[in-house]
Amino acid sequence: MKRISFLVGLVVMVFAIGLLAQQQGEISFEPRIRGVSAEQELLKLEQEGTNAEIKGDIAFLDRILADDWAVTEPDGSVWTKAQILVAIKSGADKVSAMEVDDMKARVYGDAAVVTGRNTVKGIFKGKDMSGQERWTDTWIKEANRWQCVATHVSKIASK
Repeated sequence: MKRISFLVGLVVMVFAIGLLAQQQGEISFEPRIRGVSAEQELLKLEQEGTNAEIKGDIAFLDRILADDWAVTEPDGSVWTKAQILVAIKSGADKVSAMEVDDMKARVYGDAAVVTGRNTVKGIFKGKDMSGQERWTDTWIKEANRWQCVATHVSKIASK
C-alpha cells in the first residue's frame, strides 16, 4: 500500500512540476529530434531534397519520398515516385540549378505541410522548365522518420 501511495504521489508531483514549468515557459512540448525542431528538420530535408534533385541522387530521393508519393505538375499531370525517379535517372528530367526561398514548415503532430518557392533552370520531358514556381509538400512521420507523401507545383507567371 505504501508503494502505491508513493507512486501515485510521484506521478502527481511530476505532472504538477511539468504544468508549472510549462506555464512559466521553461518546457516546450514541441517535437524535437537531437535538439532540432520538427520544422527545422523538415526545412533541412527540403533543402537536401533540392540538392539531391540537382545531383541526380536517386538513393536520397528514394528514401525521403513515400512509396505512394505523387506530384501534381503545373500542367495538371500526375507523376508517381517510380516515374519521377526513372525520369531523373534517364536524364529526361534534369535540373541544372534551383534556388529555394520563402520556405515555411507547419507541423501538426505526425503530419506537416511545407511550402516554398523555386527559381529553377532545367528540362522536363525535353522542354525547358526554367522559371519560378510555388510548391506544397505534405509530409508524414512514421517509424520516427519523415517522408514526403504528396507534392503540388504551380508555375508563377512571368511578368
